[in-house]
Amino acid sequence: MTQLDSDRRPPVTGPGGTVLVPVTEHHADRSRPLGAFTIHADGTVSFVPVMDPQRLAWCAVAGLVAVAAVAAATRGRGPSIGTVSMGPGGWVSLKGAASPHLTPRRRSDRPWWARLLRAHRLVVQ
Repeated sequence: MTQLDSDRRPPVTGPGGTVLVPVTEHHADRSRPLGAFTIHADGTVSFVPVMDPQRLAWCAVAGLVAVAAVAAATRGRGPSIGTVSMGPGGWVSLKGAASPHLTPRRRSDRPWWARLLRAHRLVVQ
């Protein structure tokens, strides 16, 4: 259970009658400062938070790990075929590529826009 404590330390009086009341958060075995309430001479109260450098460093490390994981997951593999070269006369050579399996085209393989427009392939009879 977290408990906020501002009564253990006496308030600090600053210049011009400003009073600083430190606020810490206590856990079972440790405590960390959260900031301080500043009570000015005119009666206004404001809270000044404390930056926690250890928490900031852990957040930066976690962010870098997340970015590295996303970059590793989205990085594409290399090509699935070997060298592609252009021969004389404009023919293309695919070394190391297996011949594709010839399968009949199914009707459901049409793109979404062709199904939406009810478009059909023009076939010369």
